[in-house]
Amino acid sequence: MHSLDALAYTNPWRRRHPAEKAALALGLLSCAVVLPPWPGALLVGGVALVVLLGPVALRPAQVWRAVRAPLVFIAVGSVPLLVAVGGAVLVRFEPAGAGPALALAGRAFAALLGLVLFAATTPLADTLPRLERLGVPAAVTEIASLIYRLLFLLLDTIAGVREAQAGRLGFRTWRTTYRSVAGQSGAVFVGSFDRARRLEQGLALRGYTGSLRVQVEARPVSWRFLAVTAVVLAGVVTAAMVLG
Repeated sequence: MHSLDALAYTNPWRRRHPAEKAALALGLLSCAVVLPPWPGALLVGGVALVVLLGPVALRPAQVWRAVRAPLVFIAVGSVPLLVAVGGAVLVRFEPAGAGPALALAGRAFAALLGLVLFAATTPLADTLPRLERLGVPAAVTEIASLIYRLLFLLLDTIAGVREAQAGRLGFRTWRTTYRSVAGQSGAVFVGSFDRARRLEQGLALRGYTGSLRVQVEARPVSWRFLAVTAVVLAGVVTAAMVLG
């Protein structure tokens, strides 16, 4: 199981209704997008980080593991704003782009923390079945669930093949590494198609009619939690307007 999914199943907010956590996380995400980046990004990121380290009870190392990969994309997306093309020098550093680059990175990081807040507290198995009540077609939620499940099976297969190749000294030199990577890609590709075919046959033999019915645990919505969320979001917006 992925580390973020393990956190979603074991955190103190696990039993809360997904709508409560979505209201807080998506509210912070909306604030990160709508409010001015300074100080809006600092306020949104700070609130999300406080909630993650406080009520959600994550450790700083766990938060870092959840955000480090997306941070690479944020950095890559911000770098082009620091570069100008044309003129005497074809490619040169553009000092005027430092402000927009920092604003973009700050806004994106604040939005990322809001998404992590939802992902680290809400398993996908709690979210997808409830989306049908909001009008999302059942086929969409079922395809998303199957892709989600098969993704982890694919990662497990890749890890197993790589471990077997490493045990046979498949990564000893550059030449053997290229050969091992090519073999790994072929094995994973063929195995994925075979697993998908067997999954389709299994569903057909079980009388699949286009809908997978699952039991959804009834959880009451805490209006007190939603009220506190509204107060927190209103405080973020007010502070951003005053300080900005």
